[in-house]
Amino acid sequence: MLTDGASGAGESRHRGNSQVQLQSGEDPNRCGVPFAALVMEFLVTVSPAPASPAPVAPAATAPAATFVDRHIGARRQADVDTMLKAVGYDTVDALVDTAVPKDIRQDSALELAGALSEVEALAELRRLAAKNKTAVQMIGQGYYDTVTPPVIRRNILEGPAWYTAYTPYQPEISQGRLEALLNFQTMVQDLVGLPIANASLLDEATAVAEAVLMMRRANKNKEAHDGKTVLDADCLPQTIAIVKGRAEALGFEVEVADLTQGLPDGVINGVVLQQPGASGRVFDHSAVIANAKERGALVTVAADLLALTLITPPGEQGADIAVGSAQRFGVPLFYGGPHAAYMAVQKGLERSMPGRLVGVSKDSAGVPAYRLALQTREQHIRREKATSNICTAQALLAIVASMYAVYHGPEGLKAIARSAHAHAATLATSLKAAGFDVLHTSFFDTVTVSVPGKAAGIVAGAEARGINLRSIDADTVGFSTDETTTPTIVDAVLEAFGARLAEVTDAFGLDAAVERSSDFLQHPVFNTHRSETQLLRYIRKLSDRDLALDRTMIPLGSCTMKLNATAEMEAISWPEFASIHPFAPDSQTEGWRELIADLEAQLTEITGYDQVSIQPNAGSQGELAGLLAIRGYHHSRGDQQRNVCLIPASAHGTNAASAVLAGMKVVVVATAADGTIDHADLYAKIEANKDALSCIMITYPSTHGVYDADVREVCDAIHAAGGQVYIDGANLNALVGLAQPGKFGGDVSHLNLHKTFCIPHGGGGPGVGPVAAKAHLAPFMPGNAATWTEGNDVPISASKYGSAGVLPISWAYVKLMGGQGLTEATKSALLAANYIAARLNDFFPVLYTGEGGLVAHECILDLRELTAKTGVTAEDVAKRLIDYGFHAPTLAFPVAGTLMVEPTESEDLGEMDRFIEAMISIRAEIDQVAHGEFSVTDSPLRNAPHTAAAVISSDWDRAYPREQAVFPVKSLKQDKYFPPVGRIDGAAGDRNLICSCPPLSEFEN
Repeated sequence: MLTDGASGAGESRHRGNSQVQLQSGEDPNRCGVPFAALVMEFLVTVSPAPASPAPVAPAATAPAATFVDRHIGARRQADVDTMLKAVGYDTVDALVDTAVPKDIRQDSALELAGALSEVEALAELRRLAAKNKTAVQMIGQGYYDTVTPPVIRRNILEGPAWYTAYTPYQPEISQGRLEALLNFQTMVQDLVGLPIANASLLDEATAVAEAVLMMRRANKNKEAHDGKTVLDADCLPQTIAIVKGRAEALGFEVEVADLTQGLPDGVINGVVLQQPGASGRVFDHSAVIANAKERGALVTVAADLLALTLITPPGEQGADIAVGSAQRFGVPLFYGGPHAAYMAVQKGLERSMPGRLVGVSKDSAGVPAYRLALQTREQHIRREKATSNICTAQALLAIVASMYAVYHGPEGLKAIARSAHAHAATLATSLKAAGFDVLHTSFFDTVTVSVPGKAAGIVAGAEARGINLRSIDADTVGFSTDETTTPTIVDAVLEAFGARLAEVTDAFGLDAAVERSSDFLQHPVFNTHRSETQLLRYIRKLSDRDLALDRTMIPLGSCTMKLNATAEMEAISWPEFASIHPFAPDSQTEGWRELIADLEAQLTEITGYDQVSIQPNAGSQGELAGLLAIRGYHHSRGDQQRNVCLIPASAHGTNAASAVLAGMKVVVVATAADGTIDHADLYAKIEANKDALSCIMITYPSTHGVYDADVREVCDAIHAAGGQVYIDGANLNALVGLAQPGKFGGDVSHLNLHKTFCIPHGGGGPGVGPVAAKAHLAPFMPGNAATWTEGNDVPISASKYGSAGVLPISWAYVKLMGGQGLTEATKSALLAANYIAARLNDFFPVLYTGEGGLVAHECILDLRELTAKTGVTAEDVAKRLIDYGFHAPTLAFPVAGTLMVEPTESEDLGEMDRFIEAMISIRAEIDQVAHGEFSVTDSPLRNAPHTAAAVISSDWDRAYPREQAVFPVKSLKQDKYFPPVGRIDGAAGDRNLICSCPPLSEFEN
């Protein structure tokens, strides 16, 4: 039975405003099982075996299409021939042999098992899932069981309109997900009592680390600026480990202290408190916060959002920053992730805040419109001056959490919180009555109990009853209640302790000093969508405003927006994968660990390295992990002075930011006129830094979309100088099956599973950035934050396996494709990019090419000369493409005034031709400007995109007809997407920052 949790409120969802109860005796672990799976399970159990069919004469039919045929868009030989003719080659292999330098080609085919069918892959996933054991998860420690309302699970978490979307850098076609993210920000701001929140971070522990770094750079008190950071001893263990690891690389002091006893002596830059604490303790932080302020420190509180419905929020207690996780707002446990972290700050800190920030501006008609605000803060632009390397956020999971708040509203959230708290109080009262020492009297949902010498037996007894408790040490046990806790579960926990239910008293509860009195979530969006009908329509309304991969090609260079096949996505919400706690006993996670080990082994084979860790939960975090491994290697050899990281000027923006966070000094290497690394400058920089050289970071193929023929020479030069080679794997889609970075000179790389290996981008996250390394760096790969001790491998993410919940997607992709299929996909990606380059070169010159005038998997279209002649910018072209129903290519990166196009292997010839037709049509409009038919200001290019409201207006007075505005090519008359807003004024929004839900009246005027 699917449930909404035990909140105790009202009627059924069919009638309106309700919560559905888990009936006594019903297995809580079946909550969230897809209905179709239950039906299939029933049919397999009760249905008789089918009768043997009568013999049928074999028919002469074409062979059934394989998954490879479904994944690769231009699969028909006639289509391939058409594309080859345009490029000037007879075969795909001839094209590949010319484009890819021979000295990096791998000697043999990938040693991977043959491709599975979708039926076979799903059966194997079922086998792995069956090896996991679901349980009632009461371990807590920052991860809690929750119920994803089915309407949200099916229509957002499993909805391609939401999970295939890209980061909303083109806001006009992202209004739906931007509104959902603004709801998330508003939800966080209200609950924590601070005025500005971002649109999510990666996980709670790394969010605390970001807050610590922000306090260090934002503290204007001269005396306190370089002081130590103090962490409350009751912070989550994984948080302490992550912060200490970051501090070691950056060289600042961290002290862990029991802050119930006051602040320690010494100069303090910043303080981090946990509310509730890891032990469950809830106490009034206001005195500690006031004391810290008096001593010139800034204060961060890591707070549980559900608890804040009942507890005084951090902002009201004086905190400068609040961070935490939104996981328990309807996001499954996922064996540790992906989960949306959050950050909120006091006014004045917003320009120092990491992550994305959604704000409200207005479009060209004065209509309020959402967009990403203050983007100049981003590491892509600031590079080595960046204050964070956050790239991927957790947008999809933040949207799930925001919709959970929309679904339940303030009263529903309070009811869920009260239910969890009441169950915890019942357990504490009963255990105390049985003679146990309950360590804290003021708590929300987490109880810590002293059980001298009995912890192992109690935990084992609970596990035998299908319940996981937290084993703290031999003498202490903890447990956390949540919205799925029932009276039956309470009874079973007490049985494990050898106790019985006792009458509840007021001995345990929240101290009056910490009880919340302020309102929250009063905006209409959180008080309107009470019936499932209303919420379903709201979700659909928002998704209709967006353009995602389910509707159109998204030709973003460097981002590899390929097919996210439904069969790959199928398993992530199965309870045997989704309902597993990251700290569950190994006996319950055999299937998960087998899948992860298998995926790591496959990625090791694909990349040519010796070891892979899938822990980093974003590409930027994979970069950091790889650089920390290089740092650890040099330090182990006594080469602490090796801290210089060479980075080509064309590199991805996160490269430089990650190097700084790893404690390195960035030295930029110039780019030659042909887009390759300037060798004279490279050798000069190597010589100038030969004793301090740590590494070089290169992207291969280069960010310019070309296979540089000199990559081995560059790697050899760095190695000769004692450095290491980091090869950024963002462009691995041009290498798989053709060349292995671990074999042609790389020491370490990160990969992007949300690019090459089909995890969907989710509107700006989730992402996974595994790090792959040669054997000599393997000892320095990421450690386990939950068990970390100082001096061991630095952890990168809060959980051992990072965003494990989405790994079945990449596992399935590799299994479905097989080694040959993966290689064919790479070749098809090269053919597609070169086809578009060849077809468009006469209209928009391709900026960089390699051998034979070919590109790799992407090409850069140069508009700078056209801009100089006509004033039409690359941004104008990007916005005009919206009128043709396309997401724009990557704008102004890596070269200003250009568009970088990557079609991927998944697009068919018809869709690529549709894009080419649109670009040629746009070039004709640029020529109209050049010929003086209308000025650039009055052109359809500068006025793009065109809304339906604009073109039906009775006062149309533009220099071009309405038909040209919205139907510039005939095919659009049959299938037209209208953007909900016109071109948005980002600068105006930055000047007048609004980053929470504005009053509805602003949208009505």
